[in-house]
Order: sequence, then C-alpha cells, then structure tokens
Amino acid sequence: MAQLPAWHEAYPPPRNQSPTVVTRQKLLQWFRGGKTPGVDFLLVDLRRTDNEGGTIKGSINLPAQSLYFSLPTLLNLCQCAGVRTVIWYCGSSRGRGTRAAGWFQDLLDDRQVSGMTSAILLNGVTGWARAGEEYTGLMEGYDPEKWSNAN
Repeated sequence: MAQLPAWHEAYPPPRNQSPTVVTRQKLLQWFRGGKTPGVDFLLVDLRRTDNEGGTIKGSINLPAQSLYFSLPTLLNLCQCAGVRTVIWYCGSSRGRGTRAAGWFQDLLDDRQVSGMTSAILLNGVTGWARAGEEYTGLMEGYDPEKWSNAN
C-alpha cells in the first residue's frame, strides 16, 4: 500500500528553518509580569487531533493542517491589535511549530513587516505541562493523566 504524502507537502516549505525561540521560563515571566495573551502576545496551539491534556491559558487553536492560507488574515489581525510576538507550539514545537513559525516569518519578511516576531515555544506544550505546577496552573483543561502517559 502506498503511503500518503505528509499534510505539509501540500504547501511550500518555509524559507526560515530556524525560528526565534521563546523558552517556557520566559513565557512564565511574561504571565507573572502582567503580560496578557491575545493583547501583549499571541499563543497559537497548532494541535488538531492530539490536543488532549489541556492547552496554555489564552491560546487560540489553529490546527497546522489548515493554517497556511489563514496566515495573511492572522497577520492583519495581529497588526490591528498591536500584537508584537506570535508564539507557535504543538506537542514538541519541532514539526508543526517550527513550520508554522517559519511560514509566518516568511510572510513578515515578504510584506516587510518590522517589529513583529514569529517564535516557537521551546519544547512545546509537552515541555510546559511536564515542568511543574507553576506551569500547569497556567493551563486550561489540564489533565495530568495525559502528560504522565505521554512519550
């Protein structure tokens, strides 16, 4: 049986293969310092069918598989709202997160948008959920069973 192509092969590969990184410690500082998701920065959870276990507070869910053609609209919304940093994540931020951050950075470059950053959350939501209560306390729908059984 022939294997189907990966979902992302329907889109061009991002030119930017090494996006800016935001650590969970830095994001935690932003939360504790009074920065607000959706106002001061945007968190985008790219998971689709693997989103069990919760998401980081204030995140929007834009599954990576249907994201590509929505990026110009997302950029317009961010510009109108004054959002300066968009942080993308999936389970690990190594596949979908890196790809989405790259696509968005490519769009920023193509449109010559300055002052906005496209970044990944280092180690994704898995790293966040496994880092302890100070992190899981900032999750919506947190289910410890999901994270204790994850690989």
